[in-house]
Amino acid sequence: MSALLEQLRSGLPAGAVVTDPDVVRSYAHDMASFCEAGTAAVVVQPRTVEEVQHVMRTATALRVPVVPQGARTGLSGAANATDGCVVLSMVRMDRILEIDTVERIAVVEPGVVNATLSRAVNEHGLFYPPDPSSWEECTIGGNIGTASGGLCCVKYGVTAEYVLGLDVVLADGRLMSTGRRTAKGVAGYDLTRLFVGSEGSLGIVVRATLALRPEPPRQLVLAAEFPSMTTAGEAVCRIMERGHAPSLLEIMDRTTLRAVNDMARMGLPETTEALLLAAFDLPHEAALAELAAVGEVCAAAGATEVVPADDAAESELLLKARRLALVALEKVTGTTLIDDVCVPRSRLAEMLDGAAAIGDKYGLTVGSCAHAGDGNTHPIVCFDPTDADEARRARESFDEIMALGLELGGTITGEHGVGVLKKDWLARELGPVGLEMQRGVKQVFDPHGLLNPGKLF
Repeated sequence: MSALLEQLRSGLPAGAVVTDPDVVRSYAHDMASFCEAGTAAVVVQPRTVEEVQHVMRTATALRVPVVPQGARTGLSGAANATDGCVVLSMVRMDRILEIDTVERIAVVEPGVVNATLSRAVNEHGLFYPPDPSSWEECTIGGNIGTASGGLCCVKYGVTAEYVLGLDVVLADGRLMSTGRRTAKGVAGYDLTRLFVGSEGSLGIVVRATLALRPEPPRQLVLAAEFPSMTTAGEAVCRIMERGHAPSLLEIMDRTTLRAVNDMARMGLPETTEALLLAAFDLPHEAALAELAAVGEVCAAAGATEVVPADDAAESELLLKARRLALVALEKVTGTTLIDDVCVPRSRLAEMLDGAAAIGDKYGLTVGSCAHAGDGNTHPIVCFDPTDADEARRARESFDEIMALGLELGGTITGEHGVGVLKKDWLARELGPVGLEMQRGVKQVFDPHGLLNPGKLF
């Protein structure tokens, strides 16, 4: 411990090395439940690439594990500390280095908050589409580490599609650049994509070149009420099948609607089984035409009520309700297990109805919301962590929900990552050969196993 602190301080400014036990303890874990977390030896808060390199050289020399962290808004335990590790908090590397309106790119450090970047590029008439629900807090580095999605991904795609290039500090302290600034480029293996979603297990992202798009008009939203999840799922399939390109297509079940109303008094309908939100970010008249067409599709699929928002302000209110879903359900019992199962769109209703049935089986509240346009469901198991039996039932129901997702042809995570929470399930999804290849990649980049050990597999 003394050697570690001495070597770290030899290359870092005063204040960058934090040893106060209470402060160090506060960096132990992210927002996930049921994820083990150890006690870190120290928290380091670098401001420069060179400082990150010094940390990694020191860690490699002393064989000390390093756990990189962003804002710790993750939901899988991927940022949880391990015993004796260096927690490498990247939030002080928070500069937007460049916004290029000709190339339509931004170059940023990993600690830049998603919403900060979004607002900065908006001032130049540009748009950074990935928008996780925690966008006001989560960092770009964390988004890259977990390959985050968000509400707009049905039209614009996820984080991986906007990361053009990276500067990465490797386990031994060397600095590597991947990718490009150009619109196209196929030189060599796509190492940039390899790092996106790697959860800090292959290297430390210290700079990212991100693609931007022209800023679209403010979106208008339609809300459609359905008597069953089956009819809502049918509407989703018809919307996509007929070639509509919504900027957002989201579902909330009745349990979620009630939770949001209880927390925020938003007046959402509580008698409907499923509320579908569809949005279009087109010029006003075109958006109205699309909403009318989608409204007809919803009515034909069985919607009992179809209400287009009158203006952008009303639309924003509906989007706020969707963003509050996770927080509102957490208030039901105090703790939640948030699943992140992605299935084919055609199996969406089966997934959400199945999750509700699993909740009934275990006597637990399970509320679901979903990025319906890409089949990414978030069944949320609510439980009292002080009740041992209820906590056991919560974990068992969570596992059954993931098993159901795989049975329906899906994946255990669409955007939250694996972390600690889903390690066993990753092995089931990949199979022995796939897991062997993944571990082989890890060995190449991190031969001593120092980067975020105990995560993924």
